[in-house]
Amino acid sequence: MADKFKEEMKKSLLALKQDILQNLASRDDSFNSLLTDEVPKDDVDITSDDIDRSMLEKMSIQDVNKLHMIDAALARIQANRYGLCLQCGKKISEGRLRALPYAILCIECKSADERMNR
Repeated sequence: MADKFKEEMKKSLLALKQDILQNLASRDDSFNSLLTDEVPKDDVDITSDDIDRSMLEKMSIQDVNKLHMIDAALARIQANRYGLCLQCGKKISEGRLRALPYAILCIECKSADERMNR
């Protein structure tokens, strides 16, 4: 895999990481305001806030998982293992990596994995 492509993907991964961190920071403010809001609320507001809290927590967990995948991809770039399928060892296509820069499986292995988990 060309060094130019790896550098491009590294920049893309770092930008994704920065976006997630900024989103988490802004959600944290929103989450804190939900928790500390002392204005009296009716039942509808309370239910709505519970749903908002649940969504914020779920989104944060997904973002944290994505951050781990991004960090792992950056480590693979550093170790010169980026772009290799962790299951079969074949190269992951550049198209797949452009779409999902932290992909760990080639499209064939990912498809097989999805079929097995249905």
